[in-house]
Amino acid sequence: MNKILFFAELREKMGEDSIELNMSGKKIEEIKEIIQKVYSLSNVEHSMVAVNEEFAKNETEVKDGDTIAFIPPVSGG
Repeated sequence: MNKILFFAELREKMGEDSIELNMSGKKIEEIKEIIQKVYSLSNVEHSMVAVNEEFAKNETEVKDGDTIAFIPPVSGG
């Protein structure tokens, strides 16, 4: 199992800060697609992703027990 964390607007849209899903063996780009389809999070494809508190690329493969964090883009001025 993997703990998936959501921050900022993604947390608001989800209505919770984390979920647990089995994503072992999947790449980040696959996980983004699954989260977008299942939870209708339209901005997830533009989010930065961290695996075990280190930024990860779309090609990164997730292992059992990894914690995945989705951090949406932030604008400001």
